[in-house]
Amino acid sequence: MSAPTPTSLRTLTLRKGEDRRLLAGHLWIFSNEVDVAKTPLTGFAPGECARVESSQGRPLGSAYVNPAALIAGRVYCQDATRPLDAELLRARLGAALALRAALFDAPYYRLVFGEADMLPGLVVDRFGDVLAVQIGTAGMERLRTDIVAALTELVAPRGILMKNDLPGRELEGLPRVVELAAGEAPDEAVIEENGCRFTFPLAGGQKTGWFYDMRETRALAASLSRGRAVLDVFSYAGGLGIACARAGATEAVCLDASALALSYAAKSAELSGVADRVRTLEADALAGLKDLRAQGRRFGLVSVDPPAFVKRRKDLEKGLAAYRTANRLALELVEDGGFLVACSCSQHVGRDDLRKVLCGAARDAGVRLAIVRQCHQAADHPIHPAMPETEYLKGFLCRVERPGRGL
Repeated sequence: MSAPTPTSLRTLTLRKGEDRRLLAGHLWIFSNEVDVAKTPLTGFAPGECARVESSQGRPLGSAYVNPAALIAGRVYCQDATRPLDAELLRARLGAALALRAALFDAPYYRLVFGEADMLPGLVVDRFGDVLAVQIGTAGMERLRTDIVAALTELVAPRGILMKNDLPGRELEGLPRVVELAAGEAPDEAVIEENGCRFTFPLAGGQKTGWFYDMRETRALAASLSRGRAVLDVFSYAGGLGIACARAGATEAVCLDASALALSYAAKSAELSGVADRVRTLEADALAGLKDLRAQGRRFGLVSVDPPAFVKRRKDLEKGLAAYRTANRLALELVEDGGFLVACSCSQHVGRDDLRKVLCGAARDAGVRLAIVRQCHQAADHPIHPAMPETEYLKGFLCRVERPGRGL
């Protein structure tokens, strides 16, 4: 159903001193920051819009509220009187579309990236004439009909698929479901990126189906791959390995534990005309790396882009150890003078954490590293300057040296 448009918003009051982050531009309100004596969270319906005030009554903006969630409020507007309605939604979607149209010359990109586009809880990926939408919060769920209508008006897609199977929906009291919201959606999507054509499953794929955030890092790796053998670890559907093969790599090995993902890597290699230089290897990443080491293999470029090893802050130490192990095994396979691309998409792992991981992995592997380039999420994943949480992808391109003969 369409969200109601109230004539006035009820007030959500913060405790004393808890307005500093919002005044700095942050958009999240945690449940322990709310003055529940003045404005009980239980008085709000999940997804209800509210006027946010400091303890002194200073207006801080408008937010939608979920009394059952740890992030109890998400600010969507600095105007404390503005409901999140179809009009505001369409304006924000139009601005997001205009940014991507300026950045890209083909309709293959992340169209909406949540808080960075001032649409907290909403992610939209565009695969040509098909859209994959993820709604992560009760506040956005109330606007589902308006979201579909606005996207239909702005983009005129053939189909809109709701990929609402992300675990975070359970924390918002929402069901996990994948369903068609409008038009028709094929089982597989085809996109163009870095001079390649890729296919991948829509309803059954990981996340929204494709990882646009690595687009620029894949292009960087491809630019260094001519004449080199490349190993793409945690390859999913082969985005990096195939781009490298297309750019002149002598061989690209795509290593992943998912047979389904690798079947699409093989299809994409055919679509991109490099099937003769792309090989898939189905194995647990660490086991596969060990097997390649036992075979005495060496590669001119190795990419390690694992799923988030640290989903909660309390798992940081264990996750960093896993990153160190994966990168140490990868470094043992890089030839002298070759390159390692090491990335982390864990929100709780900082760039300095990853740098320290690489220092330790290099010592363990007995190699020297020189950081050549820092890698970031692609431009269709903009960063909200007051929200470090939106800068989740970090990485390093490193040159690898194998000291020997006293050098």
